Formats: sequence, C-alpha cells, structure tokens
Amino acid sequence: MPARLPSLTLVSGPAASGKSRWAEHLAQRSGRPVVVLATGPDLPDDVSWQDRLERHRQRRPPSWRTLEVGGELSAGLLDLGQHELGLVDSLGTWVSAHLDLDRPAWQDRVDTLLATIQNLASPLVLVSEETGWGVVPMTAAGGRFRDRLGELQQGMAPHCEAAWLVSQGRALNLADLGLLVPTAEP
Repeated sequence: MPARLPSLTLVSGPAASGKSRWAEHLAQRSGRPVVVLATGPDLPDDVSWQDRLERHRQRRPPSWRTLEVGGELSAGLLDLGQHELGLVDSLGTWVSAHLDLDRPAWQDRVDTLLATIQNLASPLVLVSEETGWGVVPMTAAGGRFRDRLGELQQGMAPHCEAAWLVSQGRALNLADLGLLVPTAEP
C-alpha cells in the first residue's frame, strides 16, 4: 500500500509556470492509480487549446485514467475509487465554466464542491491558476473570474494539508514557508 498522502493538496501558479507538471510529479510519486479530472472545455476548433491538451496528455503515463468532467467537477469526484488519487486540472477552467452564474448559484456550486472534497476517501491534488499578478482585467467577466478563483483558493486553503506555489519552474512549499491569512472580522 502506498505511503500516507495528504488528503488535499493545492498546487497553484501563474500560466506556464510548471504547476501541472509539479502536480503530475506529486501524483506519480504517490504510487497510487491516478485519475485526472480534466475541467477544461471541449474546443475542437481551437488549435492552440488542442495543442495544449495534447502536450498534457503526452506527459502522463498511459496507465492514468482521464475523466473529462468540464464544469461537473463535484459529480466527477464521486467516480474516484478509494485507493486512487484524483488530480484535478484545473480549478481555473472549472471557475470559467460557471462565470454566468449569479452569486447565490455560484456559492452553491462552491459549497457543493467543498462538501464533496471533504467527504472523499481518496487523496486529491488540485491544480489552480494564480490571477491578479499582472494586468487587472478590464472586463466584468475578467474581474469576476479573478475574484471567484481567489476566493475559492482562500476557501480551500484551510482544508489543505499541503500547498505548493509553482513559479518559474520552481515549486515552493507554502505550508513550510507561510501562514494562513486570518479571515476578516465582521
């Protein structure tokens, strides 16, 4: 049986930082059967998107199973077996799938996801983009994406046993380097 793993690991970083590769490394190192839960949309006419997906697929061992869950991440997580490790790539594309939801419907999605994750018997590695490190989005949808993803990451942080920040191809263990920011007092 594989060694004890953190039940929930968050790996975040900016675009093209190496975060997916680091998450794949952690998953491979676990010794467990890996199930990739892909949250990206199906964009068959987008050559650049298809190239990116193909690079991700080519890196993964052929024994890994992939579930194309799109925006239905919570339901996809229920397909994980107890001895498998789930690798979610990524929270950013999951957030994008729900940008049209109003605030209460969005919060319901987040609550459902958190409840599903907390009840999983399988360890989980979540990949998430970091936003807001550069230009501030000039559109309402861009700002909503940035805010929702940031709030989701901060909401997950207290539940994570491990947290990594990947930048410039380097993985930093945030659990060793930092402290959780306290929530705002009412």
